[in-house]
Amino acid sequence: MASAPPFARLAAHPVRWRLLAALAGGDHRVRELVALTGEPQNLVSYHLRLLRDGGLVTATRSSHDGRDTYYRLELDRCAAGLAETGAALHPALAPAVPTGAAGAPPASVLFVCTGNSTRSPIAEALLRHRTGGAVAVASAGTRPKPRLHPDTVRVLGERFGIDVAGRRPRHLDGVAHHRFDHVITLCDRAREVLPELPHRPRRAHWSIPDPAAPDGVPGAGYPRFERAAAEIDTRVRHLLPVLAAQP
Repeated sequence: MASAPPFARLAAHPVRWRLLAALAGGDHRVRELVALTGEPQNLVSYHLRLLRDGGLVTATRSSHDGRDTYYRLELDRCAAGLAETGAALHPALAPAVPTGAAGAPPASVLFVCTGNSTRSPIAEALLRHRTGGAVAVASAGTRPKPRLHPDTVRVLGERFGIDVAGRRPRHLDGVAHHRFDHVITLCDRAREVLPELPHRPRRAHWSIPDPAAPDGVPGAGYPRFERAAAEIDTRVRHLLPVLAAQP
């Protein structure tokens, strides 16, 4: 008899499954995962290491506090693992990964980062693009920049055919009175200073490094924007079934 596929063997442990389920809702630090799972920190760290070794979870240093680390779920890797697991049991059980806007609900989503010039406007544009406008979406910054970063405009235009040249960053205060079903932070600093918003929206965090952060390497800027846009697009695609599943 064939052994279980790697995803099934790795995810089947109760603690690892609870960690995956917690990270499916957004990126978290170890102490938050300890609270969410109710397990001791040494056990959580051990199982996180196994999940990282298996490629289901990755970790990045907080851009706000370099001593902290955010863990995130590798959505495409998990989707592929689930498909492989289903197909190993029976070919008809291989699940399809939703990537389009079919059935997208009339939800409302707010993306937040610090400057509202790179990550959050990319997420806003991509969610609007992926849903054909069916989802009410906005973005804002806790300390907005005067204008969008030029590479934000470039990457959305070149990779996705989206024109945001006329878009200007906005302050969180300008949209805080609106009702949102979901508020998603893409910046560690914004996540850690974001106040409670009216109407109690669902909150999640995507820890995306700032592609505009200087590193002193000439010409290195635009590839960072391409990587950030690809990561955000993956998150947005996997957000669609979440929006459809929640009233």
